[in-house]
Amino acid sequence: MSSSSSVSVVSGATARLLPGGPVADEVLAEVAASVARLRAAGVTPALATVLVGDDDASAGYIRIKQRQAAELGFASPHVHLPASASQADLHAVVADFNADSGVHGVLVQHPIPGGLDYDRALAEVDPDKDVDGMHPVNMGRLALGLPGPLPCTPAGIEALLAFHRVPVSGREVVVLGRGATLGRPLAMLLAQKRPTANAAVTVVHTGVADWPRYTRRAEILVAAAGVPGIVRPEHVRPGAVVVGGGVRYEGRRLLPDVDESCARVAGAITPRVGGVGPTTVAMLFRNAVRAAQRQTGLG
Repeated sequence: MSSSSSVSVVSGATARLLPGGPVADEVLAEVAASVARLRAAGVTPALATVLVGDDDASAGYIRIKQRQAAELGFASPHVHLPASASQADLHAVVADFNADSGVHGVLVQHPIPGGLDYDRALAEVDPDKDVDGMHPVNMGRLALGLPGPLPCTPAGIEALLAFHRVPVSGREVVVLGRGATLGRPLAMLLAQKRPTANAAVTVVHTGVADWPRYTRRAEILVAAAGVPGIVRPEHVRPGAVVVGGGVRYEGRRLLPDVDESCARVAGAITPRVGGVGPTTVAMLFRNAVRAAQRQTGLG
């Protein structure tokens, strides 16, 4: 593993950058090697995707995943349902993929049109084919410390910190945000007894009027609120590690939780673009290849 050198991200910044690209490259190299072993044994791992409607951003994410799948040697069956599709239509597609022994992972692209219930669709996915790690069964496994696919963004953050040699064990981590996809599972993950975790984790959120009181004491601060620019220099302990996990999009423009000026105060920080995002995609494919190994007994 390696760590990046000190880089100025804004004028006067001294924080060391923690890019996600090298982390993702390392993980995807391991995935590619696993895929090669599976294919040599006669198994082509398959990650199936489901898109509902015509949201441009969602379609773009599917294209990225399909391109990455092809580069790694996965098959990538795909179903695109119209925005007029019913909940039953969506469940039927998921059921078909669940029943197909040649499909090892299933991903329903979020968001889906407002008339449909994403959580109900997710619950229909076979937990062993859940590459997002967000099925209720897999979240329960995480809470109990049992083996299973991990939520991709939290797992990517743990891997990013480990890759850049950021000590986590025994340190105070504050997660700003309590969402089901990041804040809550990340808190459970980093509190587990493991060299790259084992932290004292506090979860705080914008419903707490004095939330900066918590973030200012954090040795590692993870922004997961989904509120653009909510974390500013005055909210950061000098020298702390700052990870920007929460984002929103304005059209195609990415709006991160962490204001770039925080690099003047932080000791290390993820970049505005190319931080947690690449690691999330890498963990998706790690979950997918592990699902193929489990289902075929070739792990």
